Amino acid sequence: MSPAPDIPPAADDPRLVTNLAGLRLRNPVLTASGTGGYGPEYAGVLDYRRLGGFTTKSVTREERPGNEPQRLVEVRAGLLNAIGLANVGLTRFLREKLPFIQTMPTAVLVNVAGHRLEDYVEIAAALDEHPAVAAIELNVSCPNVADGLMFGTDPALLQKVVAATRRVLKRAKLVVKLSPNVTDIAVFARAALDGGAQILSLINTYVGLSIDAQTWKPRLANVTGGLSGPAIKPLALYNVHRVYQTVARAAGVPIIGMGGIQSTPDAIEFFLAGASAVAVGTALFIDPTIPLKIAAGLADYLTAHNLPHISALTGQLQLR
Repeated sequence: MSPAPDIPPAADDPRLVTNLAGLRLRNPVLTASGTGGYGPEYAGVLDYRRLGGFTTKSVTREERPGNEPQRLVEVRAGLLNAIGLANVGLTRFLREKLPFIQTMPTAVLVNVAGHRLEDYVEIAAALDEHPAVAAIELNVSCPNVADGLMFGTDPALLQKVVAATRRVLKRAKLVVKLSPNVTDIAVFARAALDGGAQILSLINTYVGLSIDAQTWKPRLANVTGGLSGPAIKPLALYNVHRVYQTVARAAGVPIIGMGGIQSTPDAIEFFLAGASAVAVGTALFIDPTIPLKIAAGLADYLTAHNLPHISALTGQLQLR
């Protein structure tokens, strides 16, 4: 992969500078976890000097090989993945991945996953010691081995793990990524805020299944996987809107919206629904520069509509 062009980054447009609970971003466009690796993977094609923020793939306490292949399946208007949280584990992350992250000229959020409450606490405490890690994003959709439940689908467990993690953070901001695979996401947003979440990110992927009509077998070795991409955008918009209207707006807690964003108009829809920032995931596999194009498009949109700042769009959906 050839290196990114050695050109000076564009001056930060003050209309795009975004503050998420004290986390300053040069613009409100980030990458979504699980789609950009740990940073070096996209360094040759994505100029991090022009990116609002970068979110790493998940880090767990121990190294994980992930699920057996096939782990990715393209479906109509989306992608099913069953990677299984494959990652190098905390020790190797600190030794092998953190040095590059320390050179990245953008805010870095590290996605953290675990099977037990203690996993989240230990990883968050270790990462909090490193100033290059601007925020911890809790992935609360992993199984809790102790009782067979998932943190992200039990409000009491969610509040408990968020509170325990928040207590060990002295510096890094705490982001909680919510699962849409629940009856009412607003209930879980409230539980996360009660536990001390400073920022919410939503949504994670939807559980889906793809079947081979010729072999009568599931296309994924894991049988089911997480659905992302344009297919889930209307659902993601609904969830962002609901959480903003019922929980986040009154609490003054910002939302990072994601789910099928491919263009500037997509991003604007999320702002109108209630997001203060957006993250691009699956679209990176099509064009890694899409986040930069969206940021440039947002500046043009503000000019065309004579808006003073990107925050003027947040939650401005005009309801009948």
